[in-house]
Amino acid sequence: MPDRETECRRDKDDRRWRIGGDAEIAWIRENTEICRAITSAIPPVFEAYATLELPATGEHDPQSWLEDPDRHDAAVLAVLGEHTAIQPWWLGYLDTGASDVIFCDSPKVSLLPTHDYVMIEAGHAQAASWRAAWDRWKGALPDLMFPADRSWLVSTLWDDDWTCVGGPQQLVDSLLAHPDVGHRVRQVDLTSEDVTPPGHTSI
Repeated sequence: MPDRETECRRDKDDRRWRIGGDAEIAWIRENTEICRAITSAIPPVFEAYATLELPATGEHDPQSWLEDPDRHDAAVLAVLGEHTAIQPWWLGYLDTGASDVIFCDSPKVSLLPTHDYVMIEAGHAQAASWRAAWDRWKGALPDLMFPADRSWLVSTLWDDDWTCVGGPQQLVDSLLAHPDVGHRVRQVDLTSEDVTPPGHTSI
């Protein structure tokens, strides 16, 4: 167990928030790889997997430019909340050099050589509200999210304009059925060598 006296914490919203370290993301880093499969972002430990295109990014779907990013974010969080017992969530904010990582003076952890995150133990409400309005070209949500029990994982990599999801089949089914995001969700599996959504480019 971490020493609660020496843990890194930061203040926001009249609370002190725990900052995560390597121990929190080792299970992801050790089980993902640089590739175009879902395992580029999600470890092969879940029952089901999916990709979710971000709104206003699908070149093959002009209607996506009319979609409300806030509705997208609210829908994703609603589905995640429905499939999560009450517990803390780990929120990861990717340091791109220009993005809002919430606590810029906090230690960062690395998943890939160019993917450094500030990891914060928080929850549903903070995932919805913490990212600054000026930094929402990919939406307000953190780039990495998972609950303390690791029952699901949501990850949006630096160069991707879609999100990768791993979790129970019921969670993926709920995303597929949701009226605000279901048309941009594609279920994928571990045998797929390239899960890049149609009309997108994997870099």
